[in-house]
Amino acid sequence: MSHATATPLPTPLTGDQAQLLSQFAADADRSALLWASGYLAGMARALTPTGLALATAATQTAPVAVQPATIVYGSQTGNAKRAAEVLHAQLESAGLPVRLLRADAFATRELANESLLYLVISTQGEGDPPDDAIGFTEFLLGKRAPQLPQLKFAVLGLGDSSYVDFCGIARKLDARLAELGASRVQPLGEADLDIDSIAVPWRNHALTHAKEHLKPAAPAHLATVTPLRPHAAPAWTHDNPFAASVLANQRITGREFKGTGFRRYALVDKDVRHLELSLEGSGLSYEPGDALGIRHRNPDVLVANVLTATGLDGDTKVTHDGHSLPLAQWLSEKRELTRLSRPLLTAVAERAGAQALSQLLEPGNAGLAALLGDHQLIDVLRRWPVAWDADSLVAALRPQVQRLYSIASSRKRVGEEAHVTLDVLRYSAHGTDHLGAASSFLAALDEDASVPVFIEPNERFRVPADSSRDILMIGPGTGVAPFRGFVQERAETGARGRNWLFFGARHFNTEFLYQTEWQDALAKGELHRLDLAFSRDQTERIHVQQRLREHSRDVYDWLQNGAHLYVCGAIKMGKDVHAALLDILSIHNGGDADAAADFLSQLQRDGRYARDVY
Repeated sequence: MSHATATPLPTPLTGDQAQLLSQFAADADRSALLWASGYLAGMARALTPTGLALATAATQTAPVAVQPATIVYGSQTGNAKRAAEVLHAQLESAGLPVRLLRADAFATRELANESLLYLVISTQGEGDPPDDAIGFTEFLLGKRAPQLPQLKFAVLGLGDSSYVDFCGIARKLDARLAELGASRVQPLGEADLDIDSIAVPWRNHALTHAKEHLKPAAPAHLATVTPLRPHAAPAWTHDNPFAASVLANQRITGREFKGTGFRRYALVDKDVRHLELSLEGSGLSYEPGDALGIRHRNPDVLVANVLTATGLDGDTKVTHDGHSLPLAQWLSEKRELTRLSRPLLTAVAERAGAQALSQLLEPGNAGLAALLGDHQLIDVLRRWPVAWDADSLVAALRPQVQRLYSIASSRKRVGEEAHVTLDVLRYSAHGTDHLGAASSFLAALDEDASVPVFIEPNERFRVPADSSRDILMIGPGTGVAPFRGFVQERAETGARGRNWLFFGARHFNTEFLYQTEWQDALAKGELHRLDLAFSRDQTERIHVQQRLREHSRDVYDWLQNGAHLYVCGAIKMGKDVHAALLDILSIHNGGDADAAADFLSQLQRDGRYARDVY
């Protein structure tokens, strides 16, 4: 393979400056280069446009080079990223050398040279790593991982105790680092949805240790630098959302009719909504592939059911975590009423003396998954009735978590709007109807109502920077949402690459989401191929993975020729699609299953295979 000669970039340096910098770079080791890059960046930030530094003291003695700490994060929804960024800011503010890297940007060959590593990682699904940490995890758990006797480390895991394998990947990596000879400087942190209750003390301990470990070997008199203006934080965040007006709330699934003649009746089947929200005046910006975070209020019927089951008065004032609110407001705005947690079930088991429930909570009990899967709070309160007071109930319930929805639009086409696609959750269990809290809240919004929103970037889920690349998009059900934005974006930017969409649902007549839009995109050449799988319209169940296999030669050729591959939707679907892709690659590479797995892993590392599964 030939390599083109690099063209030197324009430089503002004088000849002497460039020569000195080149000589320094040639002689310096990795630690010195890292330190210098941070030092010079800090000096640059201290310069006014006229080049005058606002330094209050001059550098008198250069600091002795210290191996910087490395913070690596793996994040699916942004929480682990935010927790890592806070730690990074704390260490920087303390004047300590530190770098922050997403897991897929960390060069694993450097692990053997690290001296202090902080790993912040979320768990998704059944103990799986987030997509941006798959390669890092495979390396660390695999046979290529080196012995690490020189490394000190600490792991902060983020998870959801409504899943059986709570913080599963964090536990595995924490144990593996110790197995490789690294020294744990503090216990594994396992944060539930109330992240700060664990993350804050974990970070404080990490900061204390880092100050000692990274202390310069000799006193350093550094310039005190005052930036011209601080970096402005986003105006609207998950802690301070923007009130977006509802422009449209449209049901995009039909109703299935059964019977004949006068006996025909409508069955309310899937209720999928298309919401259009105004971001006008917010300054919020997003790219196709990002998510819209939404703060919901629990439906009144859910709050009423809890108050009835507990016999508590909604007007009772409850003071908790520095807030004093009526109980009904806690239940409506601050607490989860549809998602269970281990701490809640533990409290119920203790209060009710329920031995069977206590046994379910024991490690490895498979029955817990079934309980978490089909019980909401109201089911637990009715099944194990115990006396509650308002304070204890609020303390036992998990904090409300904002929901994330893939954005189904491109700003280049819709302007100051964000569109989302959501499946309204309604089902019957234990003799009563159940609702999804956030989806029911959104489905009930009238036009001109407002909803608190923020943007959650998903940097790994982006259209290719090279617009000539082909893309394959696999998105059954509401998983098709981001691909509506992808197709809009590629059309508006005049991308030359082809767009191939695989979509699946249960029924063609009632659940073909955005059918007319896809047909119009095909007619205009904005969408080049569309393959459909409707699982319930025939005796044989057909899903998107079957369609992939049917077109295996074309799928293989597209991937071999540089196409990018995207998968969005349910975790189980994502695993089925991954298995189908492995089969397809094996079929067309001579039956080498190991090579197929290596190829997909390389695609992920190269950013050509991205998943957004939930």
